[in-house]
Amino acid sequence: MHLNFGYVNGRLQVEGIKVLIVEDEPNARTGLAELIASWGYRTAVAADGVEGLERVEQWLPSIVVTDMMMPRMDGLELLGRITEMSTPIAVVVLTAQGSIESAVDAMRLGAYDYIQKPVDPVRLKTILQSASRQSSAEPELAESRQIARDTGRLGQLVGKSKKMQQLFSLIERIAASNVSVLVTGESGTGKELAARALHELSGRRTKPFVAVNCAAIPETLIESEIFGHEKGAFTGALERRAGCFELAEEGTLLLDEIGEMPAGTQAKLLRVLEDRKLRRLGSKMETPVDVRVIAATNKDPEEAVRAGELRGDLYYRLNVFNLQMPPLREHKEDIPEIARTLVEDMNIRHGASVNGISHDLMQALTAYSWPGNVRELRNTIERAVILAGTGELNRSHLPPHFGEEGFAPSHHAALNKQTPAAPIEGDNVVHVEVGTTVDEMEKQLILRTLASTNNNKTRAAEILGISSKTLQNKLKEYSAHTED
Repeated sequence: MHLNFGYVNGRLQVEGIKVLIVEDEPNARTGLAELIASWGYRTAVAADGVEGLERVEQWLPSIVVTDMMMPRMDGLELLGRITEMSTPIAVVVLTAQGSIESAVDAMRLGAYDYIQKPVDPVRLKTILQSASRQSSAEPELAESRQIARDTGRLGQLVGKSKKMQQLFSLIERIAASNVSVLVTGESGTGKELAARALHELSGRRTKPFVAVNCAAIPETLIESEIFGHEKGAFTGALERRAGCFELAEEGTLLLDEIGEMPAGTQAKLLRVLEDRKLRRLGSKMETPVDVRVIAATNKDPEEAVRAGELRGDLYYRLNVFNLQMPPLREHKEDIPEIARTLVEDMNIRHGASVNGISHDLMQALTAYSWPGNVRELRNTIERAVILAGTGELNRSHLPPHFGEEGFAPSHHAALNKQTPAAPIEGDNVVHVEVGTTVDEMEKQLILRTLASTNNNKTRAAEILGISSKTLQNKLKEYSAHTED
């Protein structure tokens, strides 16, 4: 299929993009065709699903706008027939007001998006522009999907196990739609990485990806952070400020720890998802938004609904698709490849030159249950690379008591007490000489780790496996000794 797409001054030009309107009501069919043509699209019409399918096969449109209820073949059957075709076509479904259930069914069957009748022209225009971007990106995205299948890597997700390949397939299938997604799984399983992969495999990939941790924002500020505010909307609002939705315009917004969002904010979020319009705090105007929303939680969402932490209607609206991230203990066969990938990343991050992982260390990594999942593995590898600096990682670079009964990631000591056999080289690593005391080695490791994180104490403590309070106490101790 030949697509005539282009960008001028960063804006998608829609001239020549084919849109087929399938609608059994003559006036609605004609009105939609004239409206869409006025925006520069090439249009054609069909009176029902059977005729619509014939036009699709003959005319090869980039986008189909179809009603749900039609004689001979309804919109859902037409959608199913289109999704079976080899050529990707974005299908936008028209639904009667209040029939969200049928719209959700359509999204799960592969519809790009839906819009309720009577049609809001602004909303329809936004959907068509978004669908056009998706179609224009399809050749490049098909190549990315093939690379993921060949290499076992999808964005920053790594894995050739059955569980990870199933996850990759689901991400690939739903990335091309405008559907909301709920990502669930234990802490550290890579929920944000999955959200980023969805973004990177969509037509929104060149637009912003904005991630918000709902648990980290004070309740008094969360509405302002997400929806924005006008000058004077509240004490301290000295100027108008765009919220995360506007910052993510035409891109993707990840709302992490969605169950921690206050109930009132959840209600406003639901309205934005349904109407695709938001109102900044202190404003009387509604602003259209074109943002794909992905939510994430490490809690059981149904349990959160029963506990009153998550609104049932919001959960239903977000959970069109659920990406369940598997814990690392359920796909241990991926650990060697993940670990090697992390070593490459940490060499770049910390200016190290580690060239491998010993057999004994790899055995220890694959035998461990990883309660903190991939995040814990990442911190363990990062700590080891900082400590080693060069050569091959071995068991001496693990935290003390690693893998032993009672070992817990939060109780790691700051330094493995086994002294490396040789001096360590490198600009960003710990230099150890014979005769150096354990306390001095610990000090060097802490200070070097802190430097490598640009003085981010929280991140440094996480890498070292100690609490932030312990790190603060150590730094105070070093400062006191310097003053002496």
